[in-house]
Amino acid sequence: MELLHDISLRGFHTFATEAKARYFLEFTDPEDLRDLWRAHPALFDKVLIVGGGSNLLFTGDFEGMVIRPAEAGIAVEREDTDHVWLRAGAGVWWDDFVRFAVERGWGGVENLSLIPGRVGAVPVQNIGAYGCEAAEVVSQVTGMELPSGNFRVFDVEECRFSYRSSLFKEVLKNRFLITSVVFQLDKEPRLKLEYSELKTELMEHFKGSKASPFNGSPVEKAAGGGISLQQVRDAVIRIRTRKLPDPAEVGNAGSFFKNPVVAEEAAKQLKAAFPALPLYPAETRSPGKGEKPVKLSAGWLIDQCGWKGFRRGDAGVHHDHALVLVNYGQATGREIFQLAEEIRLSVKERFGVDLEREVIVV
Repeated sequence: MELLHDISLRGFHTFATEAKARYFLEFTDPEDLRDLWRAHPALFDKVLIVGGGSNLLFTGDFEGMVIRPAEAGIAVEREDTDHVWLRAGAGVWWDDFVRFAVERGWGGVENLSLIPGRVGAVPVQNIGAYGCEAAEVVSQVTGMELPSGNFRVFDVEECRFSYRSSLFKEVLKNRFLITSVVFQLDKEPRLKLEYSELKTELMEHFKGSKASPFNGSPVEKAAGGGISLQQVRDAVIRIRTRKLPDPAEVGNAGSFFKNPVVAEEAAKQLKAAFPALPLYPAETRSPGKGEKPVKLSAGWLIDQCGWKGFRRGDAGVHHDHALVLVNYGQATGREIFQLAEEIRLSVKERFGVDLEREVIVV
């Protein structure tokens, strides 16, 4: 473990904008981190915890210590007849963990394939895609409290998961450093194929095949009749590869905004005014007592405001996905942030809907 000084962060976040950290620390052993805290507690007065940097936008230098957990390893914690519990180090790349589970026939994370970042960020963001969320599979989160240096374990009920958020993103933001996560997976997978885009991708894949599990049967029945975890994973990878730019080629952090969640009555009013507006059920939070939450498509709202394909200098909106803001090379974090604010205001003016950032702005 080495404490570095005045380090460029350009290679440590996927937007690839230029910014520096006064101190940068990557560790593999949590005990080494605690030893550093005991010797130099002032270093921990201002910290930023990063993983793969796939959900960050730096608008300037960070005058504190950036900490990146690199604890590796995936191991079976325990198992019973129906489930297996896997502990993964915070430094494990998330898609490597998904691949590990799918190859062994353990279900629950296949729909979350190819999401960038590391395991440590998974419970922070409560990552989700194609009808699944991390909250459905996270069992325990272990880490170190800052600045006390004490280790603590959170059970899933204590994590306060909500749509793309958690206790670690809100109340304990940069005050709890996750070192490992335990996931509960199914030995007998229960595939979730209700998401229309995933369903269509699988049906296209099996099109023309006599062995297609979709022949004469609904998707729900197909979940147990011939579709493998690997086929679901492959379908998700194909979709994400087509839709989202590769950060290695174009700087981006995936979806910049969350899909707004509104009350059912508000959704009906918007649908009446804009019939083409896509609506989806939302499961993780309710905007009002007794009301059914409805999720709107942030990408559709942004597209309708004319932003898709927009470019100003090297800051822009992706030409295929209006929800993805991009750095075409030399954009600054402030330029991307300013563009995001203009987008947010235009959606508010036209639709009366507030967009909330999914990307963390530093």
